[in-house]
Amino acid sequence: MNADSVTARAPGRVNLLGEHTDYNGGFVLPTAIPQQTQVVLRRNGTARFRARAASLEQQASFALDEPPVEHFASYLYGCVREVQALGASVPGLDIDIDSQVPIGVGLSSSAALEVAMLRALRELLSLDIDDVRIAQLAQQAEIVYAGVNCGIMDQMASSLADTDSMLFLDTRSLERRILPMPADTQLLVVDSGISRSLAGTAYNQRRAECEQAAALLGVPSLRDVTNAATLDVLPAILRRRARHVVSENARVLEVLDGIDATRFGQLMDASHASLRDDYEVSVPALDELVALLQAHPDVFGARLTGAGFGGACVALCRDDRATPVGRATVEAYARAGHDGRILVPPLDS
Repeated sequence: MNADSVTARAPGRVNLLGEHTDYNGGFVLPTAIPQQTQVVLRRNGTARFRARAASLEQQASFALDEPPVEHFASYLYGCVREVQALGASVPGLDIDIDSQVPIGVGLSSSAALEVAMLRALRELLSLDIDDVRIAQLAQQAEIVYAGVNCGIMDQMASSLADTDSMLFLDTRSLERRILPMPADTQLLVVDSGISRSLAGTAYNQRRAECEQAAALLGVPSLRDVTNAATLDVLPAILRRRARHVVSENARVLEVLDGIDATRFGQLMDASHASLRDDYEVSVPALDELVALLQAHPDVFGARLTGAGFGGACVALCRDDRATPVGRATVEAYARAGHDGRILVPPLDS
């Protein structure tokens, strides 16, 4: 018998290497963060869905043939419609959402919501779908119903990753491996305090530029380019965009060889430089924050994470040093006139 009420959770993620490579069929290296999104579903005996997001202080009501107006509910609606497309009968539900995942800073709050919703529907309706299928359905929900032409990384990370290891993912084949974090390290994630106001527009532009570059090179995607010298035939802007993708894929693949924290940090630093100079998705405040992190003696490396143009930075720190490093960095960042905050590890309130 199906349950009348279920609870499911899914984490946000931070990407350590492999930025802007997933929609190019490339390689990524995310890990889950401690903060999670919780979804509680209750059958309500009607044909309507009533959603309440406590952290957003928003509510929404919709039906299968009546999409919601509220943006947060479009992710829920998409999940319901994707499950319905599998042949499942989805009853009217009361949906309560409680999320600890920071919103709008590049830590995949939307993927956490989608995966938690789909996990809850899987349990409620006894669906025979595995965690990879959960991620694929979540991606389709976001693309089709939330209007975000995203890659598969965020949903795969939320569905499959944990906080103690890294998820290596080939976004084309979905081949994946669980890799250990570099020994004696701890992750630090700091919000730059800069809104990602340009991220959506620039994301679509960068994606189009990569597709143009791949077409000019005669390959299905930039994933298929391994020799940076072949990029010389491209116009200057497309050459820079493609060079980032090719070099970023190489950085992720190097991790498979088993590298220490010092080398991992060097790859993170190189990733940020590439994102700043070749892909041009950083902003001055992000560069200042990353520079402060990179200069700290307890930091191996640091980079922006997420789409860019604001949002968060991630640093690889010596074990048990993330919080003091974060506090010192946020204080120095404030003296430069900016308002940052530590996101991971979560601070006691």
